Amino acid sequence: MGAITYDIEIPSSIPAAKMFKAVVLDADTLIPKIMPQAIKNVEILEGDGGVGTVKIIHFGEGSQYKSTKHRVDAIDTENLTHSYTIVDGDALAGVLESITYHVKIVATEDGGCICKNRSIYHTKGDVEITEEKIKEGKEKAMQMFKAIEAYLHANSDA
Repeated sequence: MGAITYDIEIPSSIPAAKMFKAVVLDADTLIPKIMPQAIKNVEILEGDGGVGTVKIIHFGEGSQYKSTKHRVDAIDTENLTHSYTIVDGDALAGVLESITYHVKIVATEDGGCICKNRSIYHTKGDVEITEEKIKEGKEKAMQMFKAIEAYLHANSDA
């Protein structure tokens, strides 16, 4: 099994704690509300939302995938970090064992934040992931983050 890692950093004018709440704590209800074409709904299969929770994400009609199952590996509301692993589903495309994500929201001096996201693709055997697929994943992450940011700007009470 191989592993391919990529990092992405996305700046935002939203305060770090507010962004963490939206991107991590409220994501299961917020993302289907603002991006239903991407994610239809999220259901908890096991757990209470904390570490060890297993969720199934049902993708929207705009996605090439139907569903994926992920496990919450770590969540730290003080340090604004969250880790989770996709452990099953068609997003693994038969060539990946899993995909692990590490998210950290870092406050910036101007009152905004930077979302740091590390993605680790654990491949089956010696399968290689193309640069195009990695770029596609980065673009989708950026689109989702920017949609959440736009929602928070438009809904200051969110």
